[in-house]
Amino acid sequence: MKALFGMSLAALGVVYGDIGTSPLYAVNEIFFGRAQHEIGRSDILGITSIIFWVITLIVTIKYISIVLNADSDGEGGVFSLYSLIQKSKVNNRFTQLLITLFIIASGLLLGDGIITPAISVVSAVEGLKVATSALDAYIVPITIVILTGLFFIQSSGTHKIGKVFGPIIGIWFFSIGIIGFNSVFNNPSILQAFNPLYAIRFFFEHNIKTIFTVLGSVMLVITGGEAMYADMGHFGKKPIRISWFSLVYPTLLLNYFGQGAYMLSGKEVLSNNIFYSMVPKFFLLPMVILATFATIIASQALISGAFSLIAQAVSLGLLPYLKIIHTHEKHHGQIYIPAINWFLYIGCVILVLIFQSSSKLASIYGLAVSGDMVITSLAMIAVSSYIWKWNINKSFIVFIPFLLIDSFFLAANSLKLFEGGYIPLGISLLVLVVIQSWQWGRSFITREYESHKKNKVSELVEMKRNKVYPEIPKSYIFMTPRKKTLEDYMPALMNIFIERYGALPKHIIFLTVQIEKKPYVEKTNRYSITNFGDVGWEKDTFASVAVRFGFMEDPNVEAVLQNLANNNEILIDTDKHKWLIEVMHERVYANDVHGFFNRLRAGIFMFISQFADTADHYFKLGDNEPLAI
Repeated sequence: MKALFGMSLAALGVVYGDIGTSPLYAVNEIFFGRAQHEIGRSDILGITSIIFWVITLIVTIKYISIVLNADSDGEGGVFSLYSLIQKSKVNNRFTQLLITLFIIASGLLLGDGIITPAISVVSAVEGLKVATSALDAYIVPITIVILTGLFFIQSSGTHKIGKVFGPIIGIWFFSIGIIGFNSVFNNPSILQAFNPLYAIRFFFEHNIKTIFTVLGSVMLVITGGEAMYADMGHFGKKPIRISWFSLVYPTLLLNYFGQGAYMLSGKEVLSNNIFYSMVPKFFLLPMVILATFATIIASQALISGAFSLIAQAVSLGLLPYLKIIHTHEKHHGQIYIPAINWFLYIGCVILVLIFQSSSKLASIYGLAVSGDMVITSLAMIAVSSYIWKWNINKSFIVFIPFLLIDSFFLAANSLKLFEGGYIPLGISLLVLVVIQSWQWGRSFITREYESHKKNKVSELVEMKRNKVYPEIPKSYIFMTPRKKTLEDYMPALMNIFIERYGALPKHIIFLTVQIEKKPYVEKTNRYSITNFGDVGWEKDTFASVAVRFGFMEDPNVEAVLQNLANNNEILIDTDKHKWLIEVMHERVYANDVHGFFNRLRAGIFMFISQFADTADHYFKLGDNEPLAI
C-alpha cells in the first residue's frame, strides 16, 4: 500500500502536470480570447457544463477507463499502439493507414512538446501582471530565462529533482481546489452546470462559427490527456487511475466550476485573468511562484515524453541512431537526447518571442492534441477488434462516439491553422518526411548491401579451416543486419575486410542487434548463438550472435558480449578494449539514384545521417572506425 501511494504521488508530477496547469489559461481564452464577442454572461453555465462533460467523457471515460487498457507489455503511447498493430499481424488498408497516422501523431506530440513549455510558463509568469502592471515588460524575458534554465538542466537528468515533482504538483492541485471551492461556496448556482441540458442549449443558441471557436478553446482543458497514456509505462495503470480519481479530477472540476462561479458573481476580472482574480491578494505572489513551479514540472513532463518518443522511434528503426544519454543507472527511462533538447528549446524561445502572451499562444494550441486524439480513437477500433477480439459492432458502438467528439474538436481547432496551428502540423509533416526518407534510404542500402554477396558463410569456414589467408591474432566483431547461418552469404563487411587486409581474424563474431516491437525482452531470450567453430581448430570462435532488446530498453550490447566472453559462451578476448568493431557508414548519394523525388530523398537521407550516431556507438561497443561501403 505504501509503495502504491508513492507511485500515485510520483504520477502526479509526471502525468498530470500539463492538464493540471490548464486552468491558468483555458477559461481565460474562452471568455477573453477569440470568442469574446460572440458569447456573453448568459453562456457561463453552458460553457462550464461543456467543460465538465468534456473532461468526464474524454479523459475519465475514454482515456482513464478504456485506452489505458491498450498497453504493449505495460507501455503506452503512440509507438505502443504501433507495436500492438504490428503484433496483430493484420495487414490491410486500415492498418497501413494507421501506421502512417502513428508517424504523424508522433510529429504532433513533438509539436505539443514545443508549445506546452512556452504557453505554460508564460501563463504562470503572467500572474505578475495581476500583482502590478509595472512588470508587464518583464514577462517575456523572465519566461525565456526560466525556459533556458529548464532546458540547460536536462543533461543532468531528472532523478534528483524528480523526488519533489509529485509533492509540488500535489500542493498545486490542493491549492486550485481550495480556491475553486471558495468561489463555488460563495456562488453555488454554478452547480447547475452539472446538468448537460445547459451544454446542449449552448449548442442550439449559437451559430457553428461561435461553437467551433469556443470548442477550440475548450480543447485546452484536456491537453495532457494523451500524456497519461504515454507515461503509463513509468507508473502503471493503477497509480495513474488512483491519482486521477482521488485528487486530479475533483480539484480540476472545483477550479473550473470556481472560475464559472466567479464570472457569475459579476466581480472584476483583473487583467482579463479569471484564475488569478479568484486568488486572495495575500496569497497572490505565493500562487504565482507555485504556478511557475507547476508549469516547469508540466513542461518537464512534455520534454521527457519527447525524449522517450524519439528513443522508441530509433529503437523501432523509424529514425537513425541518435546520441542518447542515460542519466540514471537504475532507471533506463530517464534519458537525455541533446539534438531533441535543443530543437525543443529553440522552438520554445521562438514561439515566446513571436506570440508574447498565453492568449496568443493558445491560438496555436490544441490542434496537435485534437489530431492525436482522433488517431488514438481510430487505433482503438483496430486494437479492440484485432487484439481484444471484440465484435466489430461493439468496437464501433464504443469508439465511434469518441471519434465523433474528437473530430468535432479537430474541426474546431482547424480554424487555428492560419493563426499558428500550421506550426505543429508542419512539425508532424516534417517528421513524416524524415521517417519515410530514412526508411527509403535504409531499403536502398539493403539492396546495395545484397549486391556485395560473393561467398557463403560455409565457404568462409573452409577458408579458415584450410588457412587460405594469414591469421590476425585479434577479436573482430562484424555488425550485420540479420543473423547468419552457414547457407547465408558472408556480410559485405567481411568481403571488404578480406579485400583490404588479405587476412582473417583469429576470432570472428557476426553480431546482429535486434530491437523487438515490444517494450522489453525477457532475459532468457536476450541472445542466441550459432557457432561455426566446431570444425577442427582449437581455442577459436567463429560464431553468429543475435542480441535482442525491447524498444524501451537500454541497448548495452557490450555488457551482453562481455558476459558471454566471461562465461566462455563465445571464445573472444575477455578484455573488451581488445575488441575491434567493424560497422558500415550508411551512405546514399544523389548520383546513385534516378528520378527527382529519389534524389530529393537521397539528399534528405544524407542530411539526416550527419546527425546520426554510428551503430557501434549507439549499442555501446566502443570507439572504432567504421568501414565505408
